[in-house]
Amino acid sequence: MDFMLTEEQELLKQSIRNFAQKEIAPKVKEYDEKGEWPLEIQKKLAEMGLLGIIIPPEYGGAGYSNLDYVLILEELSKVDPSIGLVVAAHNSLCSNHINLFGTEEQKKKYLTRLATGETLGAWALTEPEAGSDASAIRTTAVKKGDRWILNGRKVFITNGSVAEIAVVIAVTDKEKGKKGISAFILEKGMKGFKVGKKEDKLGIRASDTAELIFEDVEVPEENLLGEEGAGYRNAMEVLDGGRVSIAGFSLGIAAGAIEASIKYAKERVQFNQPIANFQAIQWMLADLSTELEAARLLTYKAAFLEDQGKRIPKESAMAKLFASELAVKASSIAVQIFGGYGFTKDYPVEKFYRDSKLATIGEGTSEIQRWIIAQKVLSEY
Repeated sequence: MDFMLTEEQELLKQSIRNFAQKEIAPKVKEYDEKGEWPLEIQKKLAEMGLLGIIIPPEYGGAGYSNLDYVLILEELSKVDPSIGLVVAAHNSLCSNHINLFGTEEQKKKYLTRLATGETLGAWALTEPEAGSDASAIRTTAVKKGDRWILNGRKVFITNGSVAEIAVVIAVTDKEKGKKGISAFILEKGMKGFKVGKKEDKLGIRASDTAELIFEDVEVPEENLLGEEGAGYRNAMEVLDGGRVSIAGFSLGIAAGAIEASIKYAKERVQFNQPIANFQAIQWMLADLSTELEAARLLTYKAAFLEDQGKRIPKESAMAKLFASELAVKASSIAVQIFGGYGFTKDYPVEKFYRDSKLATIGEGTSEIQRWIIAQKVLSEY
């Protein structure tokens, strides 16, 4: 088993690190305070090929592997988790759903626009009454002639108000349960497709999160994504990959918090010596650094298996669970190491602290990840 990154991957990491430090780092605080998605960064991400990371080149994408994708997300999220999350949601959810299950016509019409960064994409599954229980969605799609009529409401949708293209999951046959759920591609401008409340969040504030409302939206029948009734099954497969991306995003938060803590501990002097000399601080950093390596291995393995075309519900859940909970732990300990300064906006760790919590909630809570893992482990023995 080879644990070494290739020379190309090392260069990729360095190029993303340089980009993040030059283009994102100087404005992180401004983006956070405004709570708005920075369109100028979207253009730069597109120029770097970061809005079509895992999309094939024939559709305008960069054609990177899933392992490359994780490396990219870690470097972006290490500087600003908001940017990392937008890149993850755009690539893994909306774009990849079309990439995996779309027709050739759908890919040419929509995937190219997404991969080249002409627009961001949104993926709409969550509803007020359907969070962890994704099968409980109430948004409906009724066939009328050559149209589907959509009615319903989605909440907590990443890129909701800034995306021009959205994949929407809806019930097409209530009697069939999970097998009566389908997916559709919608475009802003369709009559009855509205943006509702934009969320004012604790963290990840530069990432747009909004409510989507559908009132008798007429969707052409050719915009059915995948087979009718296969929407729930396909969405769960999309989420497997999405959880690997959230693990990569979490790695960035944890790594950023740990690196900031190490730097501060070597500079901060108390009792006539750097606090890095104290065993209490050393053990915190030792434990966190060890757990970061473990999280990386879990995440890299899941990405590697995904690149081999394997189904990875257990592996993606393990990676997401461990990495996301580490992100919360690392950022909390970082604030503790910084002491009073960690509670101010003059240092980056208070933002990591606020941003990290989403990692244990989005794309399946930690409790749901443990349930998935348990079901797989029990079925294997």
